[in-house]
Amino acid sequence: MKELKYINKYLYKYKTKLILGFIITVISRIFSLVAPRLIGNSLTAVERFLKDETLEIQTLQKILIINIGIIVGASITSAFFTFLMRQTIINVSRFIEFDLKNEIYLQYQRLTQRFYKINRTGDLMNRISEDVSKVRMYFGPAIMYGINTIALFIIVISYMISVDPKLTAYTLLPLPILSFIIYKLSKAIHFRSTIVQEMLSKLSSFSQEAFTGITIIKSFNISKIINSSFKDLSIESQQKNMSLVTLQAWFFPLMMLLIGISNLIVLFIGGEQYINGEIEIGVLAEFIIYVNMLTWPVTVVGWLTSIVQQAEASQKRINAFLKEIPEIQDGNKSYKIINYDIEFKNATLNYPDTNIKAIDGISFKIKQGKILGILGPVGSGKSTIFELITRLYDPTKGKVLIGGNMIEKYTLKELRKNIGYVPQNPFLFSDSIINNIKFGNNNATEKEIIKSAKVASINEEIENLENRYETILGERGITLSGGQIQRISLARALINNPNIILLDDCLSSVDTNTEEKILKNLNSFCKNKTTLIISHRISSIKSADQIIVLNNGKIIENGTHNSLMKTSIYYKNLFLKQRDENNK
Repeated sequence: MKELKYINKYLYKYKTKLILGFIITVISRIFSLVAPRLIGNSLTAVERFLKDETLEIQTLQKILIINIGIIVGASITSAFFTFLMRQTIINVSRFIEFDLKNEIYLQYQRLTQRFYKINRTGDLMNRISEDVSKVRMYFGPAIMYGINTIALFIIVISYMISVDPKLTAYTLLPLPILSFIIYKLSKAIHFRSTIVQEMLSKLSSFSQEAFTGITIIKSFNISKIINSSFKDLSIESQQKNMSLVTLQAWFFPLMMLLIGISNLIVLFIGGEQYINGEIEIGVLAEFIIYVNMLTWPVTVVGWLTSIVQQAEASQKRINAFLKEIPEIQDGNKSYKIINYDIEFKNATLNYPDTNIKAIDGISFKIKQGKILGILGPVGSGKSTIFELITRLYDPTKGKVLIGGNMIEKYTLKELRKNIGYVPQNPFLFSDSIINNIKFGNNNATEKEIIKSAKVASINEEIENLENRYETILGERGITLSGGQIQRISLARALINNPNIILLDDCLSSVDTNTEEKILKNLNSFCKNKTTLIISHRISSIKSADQIIVLNNGKIIENGTHNSLMKTSIYYKNLFLKQRDENNK
């Protein structure tokens, strides 16, 4: 259970409720012991009545009526405390499930791009859902029935020893054998539980990718291949699960066998003692009831062991993520951004997952209120510059500064709240248009939303929709065109009125007339803001105050549009080529 030690902090957090649950459990078990004793007393009273003709039937009836009344009352009381026990301990398990899911989710938010590149979405989802559910079973049923079992064992066996130590010793003879079997089976269950959870992650990942790429699957007519692959995974998962449940299936028969043996021992040894006059018939009846009372706790030991082993396997998978330290560490809260000049000093980045050099010794400076255009072929390192500014990565060498301070000195919250970022492949949520825009600023007013939509030149198209801003989008905005998705993403980036605006080729799907309109709006909106625009179209950046041209991760040209037209053959040829294509 070493992996489960990580979550002992939650046991401490809810210790008051758990202690109360423990006390309630003990009280419930004490009341449950009333019935066997009174049944034994009643049988002894009947036996004495049959042997002693001087006893009156009214006396026996009175004893039996009193005993029955106490048994009913004790049973009701025991049931009530059992209800309280479930309400106390099971509720705690739900609180812990809530806390653990939130802890995992927050950790997911802290982890860097490298983590998401090497881990599949289905696996991430499985660990926060299925694995946490397995751990919850440890905090809920396992703890509740564990306390219940221990309390019942201690109370029942203590009383049995006080009544007849010899008969108790014989009755409990199978328990060491039971303990040994549980130990052996538990090790095997732990191993197979880990395999089952890993298979479930594979199934989840495969399904998630298939659903996400359903358009590609259909367009390439590979549905049969995907179905066949899924079937193979399902069969493998079935085999792993059957291997686990086959092992688990041994628990209950073995428990029942050992309990049956205990009953036979009680009847044989106890019957012999009764015949010899060593015990009364009521004691024999009590022991038989006690042995059968122990049937469920002993049987549940196997189930609890299985739960704990599965929880251990799941928590081990969860801990692998929770114990991962993000490469991007938060800065100092005392540092605030007071001006928005951006400077790169000999910045180099090797992607940690592939060790590919994305940019190599880049240096430039853009002052607040100015616009920087970034141009270059695919793979030249343009988007990497934005990833460094937003601290999705930190440079391998060199420095990135904002306001004269190294970017690492600021907290991620301080840094990112001042940035409006439109990525190359924008992402919209399956929600209303207004909520997608407000994602950039949840407190935005309707006036601010419309203003940002107008700057992005998307307001008129939204107003023409049947439900206007309340229109619900499909997954990833699939119900919209590529240009509409880009413009809504742009409106979302501007809604917070950021001081730094990063636009990563965000007008590539927009026609030239709309592009010119948006750029005109942006020129007005971006006054006193630091703006960086990545584009394959020179028309999108020709009015920038400064333009840098990248190739193979290095700056090969630097200047204004006019100066580059005079000095750069690459830039001039690209401009003329794009102009001719637009004129066709």
